[in-house]
Amino acid sequence: MPRKAREKSSTGIYHVVLRGINRQIIFEDDEDYEKFLDTLKEHKETSGYEIHGYCLMSNHMHLLIKEGEEDLGIAFRRIGARYVYWYNWKYNRRGHLFQDRYKSEAVENDEYFLTVLRYIHQKPLKAGIVKELSEYPCTEFGLSLFSEDPETAIKLFKEFNLEKKIINV
Repeated sequence: MPRKAREKSSTGIYHVVLRGINRQIIFEDDEDYEKFLDTLKEHKETSGYEIHGYCLMSNHMHLLIKEGEEDLGIAFRRIGARYVYWYNWKYNRRGHLFQDRYKSEAVENDEYFLTVLRYIHQKPLKAGIVKELSEYPCTEFGLSLFSEDPETAIKLFKEFNLEKKIINV
């Protein structure tokens, strides 16, 4: 049976989730996290995508990403192949690392964008990776939605992440 086609976003923005096969650990140590982020940066120039938020957990990752000149499917095949090749070499293993293809949800408006951004940035806090939201990196675009002044933007972003309800933007 053929796979269901991905829903295309009119904004080009997606919430992407990529999981380790069988819930396998895909980031064993800091070097693995750094290698994946370097791989994202390296392919950003080729693909033209923009990353608005991310969270790398030990066995999966979340990205809030805007598609560039190149289709995200092509970009993720390149990113995945590069990282898996390196990971398999480092850990002397073979085979797949990621479960299926990446999952994606279209982000069609600012309200949902901020909801996803909040969700992504709260993951490390809820998982105990960080004690405060400010300890996990946030992208400039996400902060710019709150204020042009960096200090004010960080303050408002923290307040937004602590709210229980979804706000209209």
